[in-house]
Amino acid sequence: MTIKVSVGTGLHNEDWNSAAIWASEVERLGVDTIWSAETWGFDATSPLAFLASHTNKINLGTGIMQIGARSPATIAMTALSLASMTNDRFILGLGTSGPQVIEGWHGVNFDLPYTRLRETLEIIKLITSGERSYYEGKSIQLPLPNSEGVSLRSSVGKRKIPIYLATLGPRSLRLTGSIADGWLASSFIPESGKIFVDDIKNGAQQSGRDPKDITLCAGGVIEFSDDIETLIQARKPGFAFEIGAMGSPQTNYYRNAYNRQGYDELTAAVLKLWLAKKRDEAAELIPDDFVTQSNFLGTDEMVKNRIHAYRIAGIDNLRVNPAGKTLKERLDTLGRFMDLVKSANRENTN
Repeated sequence: MTIKVSVGTGLHNEDWNSAAIWASEVERLGVDTIWSAETWGFDATSPLAFLASHTNKINLGTGIMQIGARSPATIAMTALSLASMTNDRFILGLGTSGPQVIEGWHGVNFDLPYTRLRETLEIIKLITSGERSYYEGKSIQLPLPNSEGVSLRSSVGKRKIPIYLATLGPRSLRLTGSIADGWLASSFIPESGKIFVDDIKNGAQQSGRDPKDITLCAGGVIEFSDDIETLIQARKPGFAFEIGAMGSPQTNYYRNAYNRQGYDELTAAVLKLWLAKKRDEAAELIPDDFVTQSNFLGTDEMVKNRIHAYRIAGIDNLRVNPAGKTLKERLDTLGRFMDLVKSANRENTN
């Protein structure tokens, strides 16, 4: 298995000129994909259209586009546009997000997330394959019943667009395996990641697909130093935030993912301190190996060992975030990492 590497847009402080330089340089380094993000600021697709004009061969993917913010037809139209303008370098990454964002930012009910994800994906495939927009689902019906709507066919013809899903629960992971081209992981620790990968494989096999045809993307921060303790301590607050704040006390998919990996007592303790506004104490609870196993930190040898750990876990696309205060530092870190990945790939081939 050849390991590929993907990165974010490189956009910092709305510096689009640096993002353009970043995109062209990571392409030169041999990076496979640039992923955009979408929370409650910039959308996931416009930055990719901008970066497409500064690159020639690197893939450009939404990581992720929130389905609750758009109709399936709008997503399909956007995907068709980006696929066309990038000469089919576009990857459509989709996810449900969560109730805090969908209901608080978009004002849309966060109901039936699994059903809506599955039906949205099926409609997108219907539209991009050139079929008429006729669909009878539990959450979505096309045309709208008892309306003047008509079943339409895309005016730009059919196009094969890779679709990746950001999923974490068992049923959604099996859906990924059964219908998607790739998986965008989060809250993933290679040593316990088998529970996610197995669900994806089971979904693929139950649908008569080869699990090897599904690209698995996961990774973390890259930072090189002999002072591993300093690197570890700097990353603990981010994990405390993920567990305590990236979702409500009732619904937090990231916390649930860690619970599935055997960290339920830890996440409960972190959440309790976070809600009590004891944020520093919450961060102190994060174990060192929680940080080191989820990222690429330390010496060349330590980072290379983590590359192998992700490979063993079945990950074939390392989605990474190179650390650094400046564009040059981030590119230098990424270049060093790319050399280690190439070395690991050669060793695996031999």
